[in-house]
Amino acid sequence: MATADQVKALIRSHADGDDSRFYAIAMQVAAQAARSGHGKFAQELRDLVDKAKERARAIEPTRGPKPVPLAQPRGELAGLVTVGYPKTRVGDMALADALRARLERVLTEQRERGRIRDHGFAPMRKLLLVGPPGTGKTMTAAALAGELGLPLFGIQLDSLISKYMGETAAKLRIVFDAIQSSRGVYLFDEFDALGGDRATKNDVGEIRRVLNSFLQFLEQDDSDSLVLGATNHAALLDRALFRRFDALLEYDLPTADVAARVMRGRLALLDTSAIDWARASVAAAGLSHAEIAMACEQAAKNAILDHSTAVRDSELALALEERRSSHA
Repeated sequence: MATADQVKALIRSHADGDDSRFYAIAMQVAAQAARSGHGKFAQELRDLVDKAKERARAIEPTRGPKPVPLAQPRGELAGLVTVGYPKTRVGDMALADALRARLERVLTEQRERGRIRDHGFAPMRKLLLVGPPGTGKTMTAAALAGELGLPLFGIQLDSLISKYMGETAAKLRIVFDAIQSSRGVYLFDEFDALGGDRATKNDVGEIRRVLNSFLQFLEQDDSDSLVLGATNHAALLDRALFRRFDALLEYDLPTADVAARVMRGRLALLDTSAIDWARASVAAAGLSHAEIAMACEQAAKNAILDHSTAVRDSELALALEERRSSHA
């Protein structure tokens, strides 16, 4: 029968309108039911999925074209940002409880921002995300956008930063004008490239001017957009930046419990009854969320290529060890 993770995945895919994923999960449930001896239920579920697909194909021509997203960068802005419309949710992430609580608080304040502003206060919306690579900083930006139904704008720092005096500040103004006019989640990834310490001896005057401009724009920004800076190197940031952000969110390598949640979630659609989760969590120690997810994907694909839906304990252990060796 369906596992708890499969039921949750079914509900999420239905809520997101992701029919193909919904059908895929339903077929996994049917296969698992058949293996458990519930052949009649499995066949009924397969028949329901087939009928639902047939109805969807029948009405597809009458639906018309899919709606075009409203927020699309144009002109000079198009070369400075990318835009996406994530369906990620905070519930999709394996996070420490304290960090999850802080993100939920940000979402609560955003959803109640009108009431907060009516009383003379501002909701949290300028967030600094710091921590090792692969621990969920970029995914957090996608989850906040997905939860709030907002576009996610990624700032292209390679296009933003120019060697010509004054040009980077002018481009920054274009970005902050967009932040003011188009509500969204704006992510400055690898933020240390822009917000490096002004006291660094090998710094150049233009970089100091750029940072001064950024600090000024950030302080003046009173929009409804969320502005996120993400870095793997918090020690390189200018100390003045920390005062301009509403909250500092710190990301760490996953604990054993979080690592188990990452693995269970990534392998939710397969048979994991042979996996010793306690041993797998020990094997995952020191790896990031992203590295653990990649190891799970490798073990899952090995099972699929072996024409099986069961992930072997030894395959997962080997995949985790390979990820560790890749950056040793």
